Formats: sequence, C-alpha cells, structure tokens
Amino acid sequence: MINKYDAFIFDLDGTIYRGTKLIPGAKETVNQLKNLGKKLIFISNKTTGTVEQYFNFLIAHELSINICEIVNATTVLIKFLSEYSPDSNFFAIGEEVFINELQEAGFSFTNNPEEIEIVIVTLDRTLNYDKLEIAAKALELGARFFAANIDNTCPVDNGEILDAGSTISALEKRTHKKLEQHFGKPSKYMMDTINEKLQIPLNKCLIIGDRLETDIAMGNKFGIDTALVATGVKHFPNENSNIIPTYRINSVSDLIK
Repeated sequence: MINKYDAFIFDLDGTIYRGTKLIPGAKETVNQLKNLGKKLIFISNKTTGTVEQYFNFLIAHELSINICEIVNATTVLIKFLSEYSPDSNFFAIGEEVFINELQEAGFSFTNNPEEIEIVIVTLDRTLNYDKLEIAAKALELGARFFAANIDNTCPVDNGEILDAGSTISALEKRTHKKLEQHFGKPSKYMMDTINEKLQIPLNKCLIIGDRLETDIAMGNKFGIDTALVATGVKHFPNENSNIIPTYRINSVSDLIK
C-alpha cells in the first residue's frame, strides 16, 4: 500500500483516535508515512472542535503534522457560505464551538424563525426540543436546509452517540422539507478542498476511514481507493452493501506492517 500511493487521506474520529484516546499504532503510521515523503491530509465531519484544537490534540500525541493538513466540515461550510451566502442569517443545531466559528467568520446567528435564512445541522450533544422546533418553523417559513455533516452516529470512548443524520431525519419528517446540501464527507465540497490541498492524481491517493457511508462512499464516488478500518463505528451484515472498500484492515497500523 505504501508504495502504491503518494497521498493518504485519513479520517480522524474512529481512525486516528476514538474519543480522547489515540488508536494504537496511529502515531507510528503517520510519522513513518511523513518520513517517506508521502502527502497526508486529515479530514473530519466532526464540528465540536476547531481545526486548531484537533491540531493541538494530535501534536500533543507526537504526530508529525502541520495545521494546514487538517480539514473539518466547519471550514468547508464557511468557505461555501462566504462565497454564496455572505449576508444570510443562520440558525444552527450545533454546539457552541461550531456557532462561534461561524460568527467569527462574519455570519449572523438568530433564533427567531422569521429572521432565519439558513438552518444548519451538525452534531449537537445539547440538542433539545426547543432547538428542533425553531429549526422546523424556520424551514416551514422558507429557510434553506443545510448540514455540516450527515453522520448518523459519532464514535466516542465507550461506544457511539447520535449525530447529525438523526436530527436531519427528524426535521425532514417534521417539516416535509428535504436537506439541500451538506459539506462534510462524501460531498463534492469536501472533495474539492482535499484536491486543492493535495494536488495529487486521485489514482495515487488512498482514503482511510471507519465509515462506509462517508469515508468509503467518498472514495467510491470520486474513484479513489479506500481502506476501511475496524476501530470506529460498528458495521452490520448487508449495511450499505453497495458501498465497497478497496481494502479492509484492522487499523491504521496495518498500513506499515
């Protein structure tokens, strides 16, 4: 694998770490690939931390990386909104870190359904009925319906928790409005950002991740080889059976074994 590819696109949660713990062998794998001159990029659909926070976590665990090698769904979303909806008021079902990042980028937050022009959904561990109803009323009044990511669950130390996908489904059923666009894996917006950073032919890239419906689906969608690891979310027989990884490995450490 190492000889076949010039660039390695790593998922973070469930692939490089799970919760607050690094996956065994992740540091050695990343650092060896770096020493071999391979291009690396780390991508995450998780919006509960900033790119800087992810970077600080990884270098604290002695991974030899640069902050410019990290992309999350928040950065991709901000890039899109800056270009296409710079003056729109937004409401987010998301955590404080996510909302603060959008506000710092110049976007105006409001929880008045009559003023909301864009509803954005992402992981929110403080989700409640009031947030759902604000979003639902705004959508019924004509607000756009976006999501930073579409993951159904997020891997944590002791299992998994509900993620944006479940919230999106609830709002779609409540309002009969369909999600318009999302900006994490496996979207074109995330892929465009990766291409801008790597500038490597896609047939020389490998995506490594734990999710069929995001990591592996992105590879299938854009013609990139993939490696599915078993260190993140659980998979069940016949789940997303039309999404096929190029390789199945136990963990990222298998890349250098």
